[in-house]
Amino acid sequence: MKRTIVVLTAVLAALGIAPTANAVRSTSLVVLGDSYASGTGAGSYQDGTAGNCWRSNNSYGEQVAARLRAAGRLGSFTNVSCSGAATADFSRPFKDRPAQLDALRRSTDLVLLTVGTNDIGYATYGGICIQADCTGAPTEAILARLPQMGSNVTALLTEIRKRSPHARVVVVGYGRQVSASGNPPGATLDPICGEGILTTAERSQGNQVADGIDATLRTAVAKATYKGVHATYASPFSRPGTFEGRALCESGTPFLRGFDALAPGQEGPEAVFHPNQQGQTALASLVRI
Repeated sequence: MKRTIVVLTAVLAALGIAPTANAVRSTSLVVLGDSYASGTGAGSYQDGTAGNCWRSNNSYGEQVAARLRAAGRLGSFTNVSCSGAATADFSRPFKDRPAQLDALRRSTDLVLLTVGTNDIGYATYGGICIQADCTGAPTEAILARLPQMGSNVTALLTEIRKRSPHARVVVVGYGRQVSASGNPPGATLDPICGEGILTTAERSQGNQVADGIDATLRTAVAKATYKGVHATYASPFSRPGTFEGRALCESGTPFLRGFDALAPGQEGPEAVFHPNQQGQTALASLVRI
């Protein structure tokens, strides 16, 4: 047996063919998700997506694909993420585009996914925090929707496994959008941090929601894994040094868009509280490939 292996290796070498053990394994990558996955707020939007799906070439999925491509490991790549998508929208046409789940194949072996906040009206909640007072009843109402969101995400992950049984699914979380305390003295901050816009109480309760979303997604992924889905959760809270001081109204250069997104020529309200290019790069760093 050993002599056969030696002879075969010599023949392959003579033909200029490297042994298969040294071959680079290609990856079939599909990106699914909502505005955090599509890159709303990160600029450089793909043709035909500005104003609807807001699919950015700077999104974390595109950056992960670029890493795989540079390593010679990207076999195929499809990005169908779309701003505004909830879990229910993955199985039906959305914004005049095919159902996101239709992009999956049996050969797909890596799926990147961010989803959940549109199931609970998180953007609407953020608008209340800016325009009125989101403490108390609004916060309690959105927290009450988290269990259903978790069930929806687990069901979606199970459906992904049915369509792509060999795929590893990486669910990327949202993290926190604003600081949990008042403005740091002397720091240059986005106008969204101005007096009377986001109170300390609103920031505190808003972060209760952000933390609840993170915990719910972690649990949803764990339940899906128990059901046989090869899924992992990439949470911004797992790499605090990367995101520390980078939320809105903190001292570091923010990784998120604020009222700067409302300036003429910018994306508008849809991009507020969404990662900018640096934020998307930080999210990409959470994905292990």
